[in-house]
Amino acid sequence: FSALTFAGLAFAPSAHAFRASVPVGVSRVRTQPEATALGLLRTASAARRANASMCGFLAIANSKLSPEALRLQTLTLQRLVRHRGPDGSGIHVIVGDDGSCSSVAHERLAIVDPLSGNQPLFSHDRSRSLSVNGEIYNHKELRSKLKDQTPFRTESDCEVIVHLYDEVGVDTASKLDGDFAFVILDEKTGELYAARDPIGINSMYMGTGLDGSTWFSSEAKPLVAAGCIDVEVFPPGHYYTSSAKKLVKYYNPAWRSVEAAKEPLDLELVRKTFIKSVEKRLMADVPFGVLLSGGLDSSLVASVIARVRRERFLQNGIVDDLKPLKSFSIGLEGAPDLEAAKKVADFIGTEHYGFTFTVQEGIDAVSDVIYHLETYDVTTIRAGTPMFLLARKIKAMGIKMVMSGEGADETLAGYLYFHKAPNATELHDELVRKIDALHSYDCLRANKATMAHGLEARVPFLDEDLLDVIMSIDPEFKMIKKGPKGGDQY
Repeated sequence: FSALTFAGLAFAPSAHAFRASVPVGVSRVRTQPEATALGLLRTASAARRANASMCGFLAIANSKLSPEALRLQTLTLQRLVRHRGPDGSGIHVIVGDDGSCSSVAHERLAIVDPLSGNQPLFSHDRSRSLSVNGEIYNHKELRSKLKDQTPFRTESDCEVIVHLYDEVGVDTASKLDGDFAFVILDEKTGELYAARDPIGINSMYMGTGLDGSTWFSSEAKPLVAAGCIDVEVFPPGHYYTSSAKKLVKYYNPAWRSVEAAKEPLDLELVRKTFIKSVEKRLMADVPFGVLLSGGLDSSLVASVIARVRRERFLQNGIVDDLKPLKSFSIGLEGAPDLEAAKKVADFIGTEHYGFTFTVQEGIDAVSDVIYHLETYDVTTIRAGTPMFLLARKIKAMGIKMVMSGEGADETLAGYLYFHKAPNATELHDELVRKIDALHSYDCLRANKATMAHGLEARVPFLDEDLLDVIMSIDPEFKMIKKGPKGGDQY
């Protein structure tokens, strides 16, 4: 990882020395009142109008219950995912021509433009309803290309999904750049369309009800409580249609085959794509921060955020970008990660908060961690426990979104055991296997440990464009080789 990345990704300090970053010819940084009076500053809400929501949803299709009974059942069960979206609730029930009923419900965590954008979202004729958990980063581009330019009802980045479905149908998921899990119900035809993002950053489950109905949810809890006869993970990079009654894989990048991974190492391309990945994830009208362990992955994310915010202020005059970035770490008393995180924070100039917990506090939290993460995997629970404890403290400070460094080790061969790879082909195959498993481990942990407290985690290393760049590099560049004096050479 270190060879590959960061000859080209070094970032200068420091937010403390903001004046030093002012271009030549600017004598000083104006105070906020001065700049506001001169019309140089804009608020974040004026500059960013997309309505991102990291939420929880529940959808039930083709139930034999009456509309009233299904509504009550949905309202009761959606409470089990309310921790994911404490800012608002919504429900919509439809009755099909055959007498069956369907419902979609939503629990909203508002990250941008918190006063509007409640779900479900609807098509222009209100015949299709959408419940979605996620962010769509290319929503403006998609919106501009729609044939029907009827004004949207909301400013949500997610509303484009339901209108895109009107025009391209089942190809909708493959055109989205973002982290998402969603369900669309068609009131006219009874058709249901569900999809999950390519890597599985947002959790999603499906099951079959006792009456043959089909269930979807952000977490397994409502499905289990309802007595679904089967509950399974909705696989990443797939969509489902009720008419075909099957899952279809829509995400098939060429780099899955080592034969396609032949690109030369281009550090500048890696650098630019990584910065863009971080930048697109900065849309938020609420306080946000970064998880900072002091390791390379999270340190790079934090440093890019700090620099992008400084540059963005100079370009756009966004007031919130003058405020220091908040960073967070946690560990046992005396943990080396806490010290390392503090060093990085001092270097890049974040407002840093390092928290400690005791072994007993970790043990006491395990049952809650298992409940929220919905897994007994030992490594996931072990890593998820401090993240769960930290997320609670962060949310208590009024923060609603954080960025994190998940995904770097899986794509850039960062784990220690990768040095045992016998050749580049087997290394690449192992990286693909690790990426395929992320939704069961690291992504699951990052999503659910934070959303247990209504805190959203965004993971720029798993951006689709960045994956295409990094995983298309010839894996020989990721191999660890012995140097002339016996030392490791990266």
